[in-house]
Amino acid sequence: MKRYGPAGLVLGPFRTALIALIATAVAAGCAGEGADSATGGKRPAPPAAGQEGPPAPKAAPADALAGYAEKTRRKQAARVAAARKWRLARVPLAAPAPPAAKPRITTRKGFEVAGGDTLPPVFTTVPTKERIVFLTMDDGAEKDPALLRMMTELDIPYSAFLSDYVINEDYGYFRKMQARGVTLSNHTLNHRYLPGLSYAEQKREICGQQDMMAKHFGKRPTLFRPPYGNYDGDTLRIARSCGIKAVPLWASEAFPDHMEWREWDRDLHPGDIILTHFRGPGEWKGSMPDMVRRVMKTVTDKGYAVARLEDYV
Repeated sequence: MKRYGPAGLVLGPFRTALIALIATAVAAGCAGEGADSATGGKRPAPPAAGQEGPPAPKAAPADALAGYAEKTRRKQAARVAAARKWRLARVPLAAPAPPAAKPRITTRKGFEVAGGDTLPPVFTTVPTKERIVFLTMDDGAEKDPALLRMMTELDIPYSAFLSDYVINEDYGYFRKMQARGVTLSNHTLNHRYLPGLSYAEQKREICGQQDMMAKHFGKRPTLFRPPYGNYDGDTLRIARSCGIKAVPLWASEAFPDHMEWREWDRDLHPGDIILTHFRGPGEWKGSMPDMVRRVMKTVTDKGYAVARLEDYV
């Protein structure tokens, strides 16, 4: 005999059995809503005020793993599409998850100043064994909207070290950058050569920029990069006095048409910090997207991913 389900569909033995199982489960669920054998057929009383109720059911491990895999797949597909759109030579590699605890960072040998044990560390590389590097951009002179779109769509993290004298014509551009998850840090008010200034003048440049950053972006930075990478003991003592915790310099510098290297082997190393600048065609051979294409080709070809500096410092 044929059996018919909703809308007149013919049901085979498997579908018939499945409907029976579903009906049994629904009936059991309905019965459970009003009765409980351990409470004499009555619903358990709700927890009293201030008491915790029963724990919420947790997702099955397989479900959580499947959800993570699907999220990762979609993220990688978006990155592939973005790499094609922005004409990157290769799809950027994804950075590993940040460490549970940040590494201990000390001043690089040869970069010390007197009394430096209590001063913010000065370094060019973050201690890590992961094949990651960090991309940083200085000053803020060029305000290319394409850069914001490109880095967001490619999901490439970077950090900005800003000088007020070149960003004060358009703080809004950098607020958009901040809203996209970019950390905005201190590069002084006027980009002056700090060791040539008096203590008071250095303090105005460094701590004055701390005040400007708090005023326009709501936060006082904890990272500081001295202009040209030049500093002395006063620089670091002043920086510490107004909230600076670390002074990241750089191991290499990116341009639209080439890379420059601090290290003798002219290569990347795990944890290296890469410097570039907010510049446009009027000041160098290319645009900000051209620079990103160049540096990402170098980074990806060498088997590195770009990670977020503030996750490690």
